[in-house]
This record gives sequence, structure tokens and C-alpha cells, in this order.
Amino acid sequence: MSSLEKPTEGAQHDSRAVTEAALFEAFGGVRGMVETVVPGLFFVTIFTINKNLHWSAVAALAVSLLMVGVRLAMRDTVKHAFSGVFGVAFGVVFAMMTGNAKDFYLPGMLYTLGLALAYIITTLAGVPLIGLILGPVFKENLSWRTRNPGRKKAYAKASWAWGLILLAKCAILFPLYWWADTTQLGWVLIALKIPPFLLAVWLTWVFLAKAPAPIDVFAEMEAEEAAAKERETAGRHRRDS
Repeated sequence: MSSLEKPTEGAQHDSRAVTEAALFEAFGGVRGMVETVVPGLFFVTIFTINKNLHWSAVAALAVSLLMVGVRLAMRDTVKHAFSGVFGVAFGVVFAMMTGNAKDFYLPGMLYTLGLALAYIITTLAGVPLIGLILGPVFKENLSWRTRNPGRKKAYAKASWAWGLILLAKCAILFPLYWWADTTQLGWVLIALKIPPFLLAVWLTWVFLAKAPAPIDVFAEMEAEEAAAKERETAGRHRRDS
């Protein structure tokens, strides 16, 4: 392994702090979690009170748009809030089309199942999804696939964790979709929003904190460009002398 490929001792020392910051950025932190919970909480609360699908759907969509508006007003990143709006909008449209309030939750449940399968399939294929998500955040892109086997192993473990945790969540929710009423399903879904997510994030942090430091491919490219410019300048001086 060359000096460019080998993580430095200082980088390894800072890996825990870097991992925490990267996970916070990638998954939205506390605010991102709140933005995923609040629309569903509004929907199930209002439906529990008045059993009115229309008003429950309007309230969930309105609060999602409000959170996007707040982020825009604060000039903050809106990717997590926008993803929440799209998720709520799909749920609202689906429930309105079928007339079944439980269908408000079905698109999100199907997305969770698809995401679980994506984590598992990509890991089996040797390209764990969590590495594809976090690689750009760590500025390593796909260097972990061939140049940093310790990180590839950590990404594989983390992707397995995400996939199995989400599958366990689906194993609880889908039977409830068929057997429980709308309010029961809604409250269980709200209860399962954050704990599985926090468990998966914590396991990801554990695996990556013990892994080799990421290889900063952007810093490598900048160093190579600087070295090329130095060689070009030295060659020009030799020609002029």
C-alpha cells in the first residue's frame, strides 16, 4: 500500500469524530428524525379523534409543507424535509384513491421493505448500500471497495444491520396492516419510527469507528495536481536555464 493509500495515524485517531459528523449529516440528526415522525403523528392523532380521512391527510401534508417552509426560511438543507413531503404525499394520494385510511401508511411500508432488500442484495453483490451512501460524505467515494478492505467489511456489517433491522420492522407492520385497524397500525408505526433507526445508526457508528480511516480521494487528487504543477514548473525552469 502506498503512502497515499495508507490511512495516517492522525486520521485514525480522529475517525470516531469524523464518523459521528458524517452519520449526523447523512441521516439528518435529531431534526431529521422529528421531520419523519411528525406528519404521521398528526395523521394518526386526528384520525383517532374524528375518524376523518380527509382532515387527517390534509393535516399530515400541511405540517410536512410547513417544515419545508421553515427550513427554506432558515436557508437550511431541505433534502430530509422534502423526502418527508413526498412520502406523505404518496400516502395521502394512495389513501384517497382507495378510501382506506390504512393505505396512508402502505407506501412507506413498501419503501421500508424495498430498502431492507436493497441493503441485503447490495451487500451480497459486494457493494453494500451504506458504503454508497456514506462514501461521498467521507470524501472516499468508492475507494473502500478496492483500496480499504477494512472499511468495506465495516460497510458490509452495517448494511446487514440495516437490512435485518428493517426486515424485522416489516415483519411487525405488515401483519398489522391486515389485522389491525388504522389507529392501532398508526400508533405502532409511530412507536417503531425512531428506535430501529437509532439502533441501525448506532451499529453503523460502532462498525465504522473500529474500521480503518477513510481514504480522502479528493485530497489525493489535489495533491496529484499540485505535484504535476510542480513538475511542470521545474521542467520549465530547466528549459529556461
